[in-house]
Amino acid sequence: EEKMSKPVVRDSVEEDVPAPEDNVGSGDSEAQTRVLKATLRIMQEELDQLSCEYYKRDDENVKLSAKLKELEEDRARMQKTTKIQQTLIEKHRVLAEESAKKSDGLQLQVSALQEEIENLNRSQKQAAAVHNTVEVRLNRALEEVEKLRSELEKTKKVNKDQISKELQSKENLLAEIKMLKKQKSEIIVGFKKQLKLNDILERQKMHLEAAKLLSFTED
Repeated sequence: EEKMSKPVVRDSVEEDVPAPEDNVGSGDSEAQTRVLKATLRIMQEELDQLSCEYYKRDDENVKLSAKLKELEEDRARMQKTTKIQQTLIEKHRVLAEESAKKSDGLQLQVSALQEEIENLNRSQKQAAAVHNTVEVRLNRALEEVEKLRSELEKTKKVNKDQISKELQSKENLLAEIKMLKKQKSEIIVGFKKQLKLNDILERQKMHLEAAKLLSFTED
């Protein structure tokens, strides 16, 4: 946000008051002039103080805007990363489904082999040779099933942990952005109030200067 030009702070308001030799008024006029000078000096100091506070708040607003922009960029990067991770998660899900199908198929094979073993056990003639062959096939199938189950559980756990971390990170980022937007709104409201107060003080200053000039004119 572009800043307005900072007003020049006057060291003294006495330069607007005529020299003693130019003041030909009565004692009441001199007293009134001193009161006006004192009031004007106080208002000038208050105006200078409010101006300093305004620009201080303006600097804070610039910093907050920069922080908000940085968070927005972080959020964009996070969304991009999340999209990539979602793609990977989907890929792992497909692989997990394929592994599950293979596991089910192997389980069916195991069931068939177990049934075959039972049938072979009832057949004494082929029991020895066929039993050994089937045992080997069964053990290999069981090992493959266990391996696929382990891989499936590992994939599920990785996907679950990754999704949980991404959701928590995204929620934290959105909460921080919401808080910064709220702070920015509050600062803008404060700025508007200060600008309105500055305008009132400027008008009061102009009225006092006009009254002072009118008093000098009457004298």
